[in-house]
Amino acid sequence: MRSRVLLLLAGTIALVASGAANAADLAPVVKLPAAVWSWSGGYIGGHVGGGYGRTSFSNPYGPSIYGGAVDTPVFLAGGQIGYNWQNNGWVFGVELDASGAVSDGTNTCLAASGFIVSANCKAGPNVFATGTGRVGYAFGALGHTLAYLKGGVAWQNNRGDVVNNFEGGGPQEKTHFDYGRVGGTIGMGVEQALTPAWSVKVEYDYLHFGGPSVATPPTVQFPPFAILPANTTGLSSNYHIGRIGLNYHFGADPWTQWSDAPLYAKAPAGAPPIAYAAGWSFEGGSRLWLSRGRFQWNSSAGPIDPNILRSRLTYHGLDGLSGEAFGRVDSPWGVFLKSNVGLGRFNKGNINDEDWGIRVGTGWAPYINTISGQANGRFTYYTADAGYDFLRGADYKIGGFIGWTYYEQSSDVRGCVQIANPMTTCLPPGDDRVVGSQNTQWNAPRIGLSAETMLTERWRLSTDVAYLPWTDFKGRDNHLLRPTTTFVEQRGNGGGGVQIEGVLSYFITKNFSVGVGGRYWAMWTKKDSEVTCTGCSGQGTTETQFSKFSMERWGTFFQASYRFD
Repeated sequence: MRSRVLLLLAGTIALVASGAANAADLAPVVKLPAAVWSWSGGYIGGHVGGGYGRTSFSNPYGPSIYGGAVDTPVFLAGGQIGYNWQNNGWVFGVELDASGAVSDGTNTCLAASGFIVSANCKAGPNVFATGTGRVGYAFGALGHTLAYLKGGVAWQNNRGDVVNNFEGGGPQEKTHFDYGRVGGTIGMGVEQALTPAWSVKVEYDYLHFGGPSVATPPTVQFPPFAILPANTTGLSSNYHIGRIGLNYHFGADPWTQWSDAPLYAKAPAGAPPIAYAAGWSFEGGSRLWLSRGRFQWNSSAGPIDPNILRSRLTYHGLDGLSGEAFGRVDSPWGVFLKSNVGLGRFNKGNINDEDWGIRVGTGWAPYINTISGQANGRFTYYTADAGYDFLRGADYKIGGFIGWTYYEQSSDVRGCVQIANPMTTCLPPGDDRVVGSQNTQWNAPRIGLSAETMLTERWRLSTDVAYLPWTDFKGRDNHLLRPTTTFVEQRGNGGGGVQIEGVLSYFITKNFSVGVGGRYWAMWTKKDSEVTCTGCSGQGTTETQFSKFSMERWGTFFQASYRFD
């Protein structure tokens, strides 16, 4: 699946590059007189995007005490074809699109009580398709900007597993599902006509799918000991997706430029802001990011099946505030460099520490779940990219980039309260001592698409979508409540990730702007990453376990920047 998505992404970039990359540098440029733009006609194009999804599982054994929903980061790439009709400023259209997807997500499900072995549910889409109608309004002096709403039908193929967690021995039960489902979608977007042939769009889509009933495996209850027979669970899925799309409009010369949008233009004094200048330019500024984070560590019961969990730690609700600096340098040849670096803190959030098949006295507890608070949280991050604008004009630039991202997070764990099984206890209520800590470090290459366009003389829309084809993770977990201090050296790699952001800016002067934006980051490793645990089986012991790690951080940021041309 990953290779197919990368091919789709490469194909999209190659299509644009072969059809338009040299328009600014190699091919003769034909310029048409300025005219009111008509959106009527057919078009075809490609897109990349990403975002966040959630698949919910109903519980056949009763109301869930925890879990029941799988968070699913998604990266997608694909193509679209459509047709528009314009009447005065109103534009009506229809569009079909299809996308291949890379996704990842697991969480606890079927947790009705601490006396039932709950399951590990995995879910993720690999294909999306939509058929929608659009209605929008073209604005601006020449009608080059289209704001629109869309809605229609959607289809996904969703697949995953329901696997019983560690049962204390014996064969493990699991079921698998792989189904297609029709649902609905609504969305909104802005599309900008760059030339008579090319337009770029930035779009948000919400997709909802009801799900079928899928089989659940039989499971164990204790006490009293009983085998709960196989049953069914009902699924439903929701996704929030952002996309960058590039469209070619049939019947237009791909090399033609408008005479009011020269490729190499030096703006005179007092002119409106421009996205691309003929010479060198630099834009830099600062941001304030209000975000929420999540980190999950799945520890498997053994090498036979990494999906069978013995323990899981989920850090969630990690609300933080960070400050960052960012900058971008553009050259006369279309090559650009961009980067950001940030530092933040958080003192909110919780950790749920789940265990399955734990011995208690002469018996065993099928499922326990303790909850603790978070304190002294810190996170740092940076991205660094180099790219090339294969489409650019006075009021737009679109390019591909490759780069690197780094994210580090650490926090202390305070307090400990059992919420699932009364056979086990943790700390008395109100005891808020530090019981552990966690440090995580992520490194990953990025490959993506960046787009920027002036919607009006003062408003600018910018967005980035990046796919992370591989991740490297390093962490350390410390447990302080055990008879001996236990620490785990964590290493993982492989996996993948997605990073997407968009910002709407307003130029107060020709060079100074303020803006508001949104960002979503997610990374994960393979499920068979190895970790080394010291003290897990007693003082002086060391053992190797199989694990999987994942993180998310998302939120809203505010920025101020200054541009030097």
